[in-house]
Amino acid sequence: MSGHHDVHSGLHSESGAVAGEHPGRARNPVVKVLDLAWLEFEKPDLDGAETFAHAFGFTTSSKSADELQLRGTDPGAPCVLIRRGERSRFIGPAFKAAEPTDLLRLADATDSSPVPLPESLGGVTVNLVDPSGLRVRVVAETHELPALQPQQPQVYNLGHEALRINATQRPARVPARVQRLGHVVVQTTKYRETLDWYLQNLGLIVSDFLYYAGQRKRGPIMSFIRCDRGSVPADHHTLALTLGPSNRYVHSAYQVADLDALAAGGEYLRESGFQRSWGIGRHIQGSQIFDYWRDPDGFLVEHFSDGDLFDSSLEPGWAPMTASGLSQWGPPVTKDFLGIAPGSESLRELRAIADALLDSNEFDLRRLRGLLKVAKS
Repeated sequence: MSGHHDVHSGLHSESGAVAGEHPGRARNPVVKVLDLAWLEFEKPDLDGAETFAHAFGFTTSSKSADELQLRGTDPGAPCVLIRRGERSRFIGPAFKAAEPTDLLRLADATDSSPVPLPESLGGVTVNLVDPSGLRVRVVAETHELPALQPQQPQVYNLGHEALRINATQRPARVPARVQRLGHVVVQTTKYRETLDWYLQNLGLIVSDFLYYAGQRKRGPIMSFIRCDRGSVPADHHTLALTLGPSNRYVHSAYQVADLDALAAGGEYLRESGFQRSWGIGRHIQGSQIFDYWRDPDGFLVEHFSDGDLFDSSLEPGWAPMTASGLSQWGPPVTKDFLGIAPGSESLRELRAIADALLDSNEFDLRRLRGLLKVAKS
């Protein structure tokens, strides 16, 4: 149609780097982690956290007066550990080592030592701090929780492929059962240094880079980063890093069975009085069907399904960061998701912008202009 402009044109990130740009991986990393193990938080109200967690689709694997452990249906470690604290805050991620001996190699390279984890988790950890100040664990030989009964995906009639005959489709409006932890997104004032730290020390590799429009020559400001499992496919991103005026948690994502589980589970959350932040839609980078929610402490959490899987042969894609480029379809991105809705989070970020512009870091006035353009693009 004459005059029509496709806002997604050029945003699908199949175009790669040009000469001299970041390669998206380290030449000789210390170790190559296998996956995320869990995320750790502190919150003052464990009972309230558990109520939301069950509505979101977690199962409690362990609870005491001072700690709550939440799991999905897949076997392995808990997805989320919440310890009682005076205020709500994100402590950091734990990554699973591919081999227990990797901990010795990592400890030697970082001048640290393996230490035992609490008995409730088992195993050992090397505790590190990334350049943005986030605590990062790399763990091995932790207790293996057995698989739970999973939520079965629906049987779909796809086009002319009829798999469901003489049977109706009636997905129950119940919590979507979380299968596993998928990824975590964090913001840092030291994006490039932090990115290189993860690539060098943990062997992660970049799937996609984003840059501010008109600022590609200054380098990327966001990266979607996956585990390097060689020929074995891994999630499009296990960790995502984005440049911003403060060092903070952005969101974490948890896989569910399919679109029906995600949508019916979302209806259950809505009817239970919880706040949807943005959804339902399908992302571009990663391709996931997504639905974002706020927990009672304000943390952003995502249900996702049908995400991309890449092996190590794919090189990073490059694309401009835009608000319209966050999804292929779905409702327009919300101010709440972008962190610019009126409230305590946006006020904290405004204060952080003022502080960041006075400090020596990567978030300068030109980067601020690029960020402000994103919400309007």
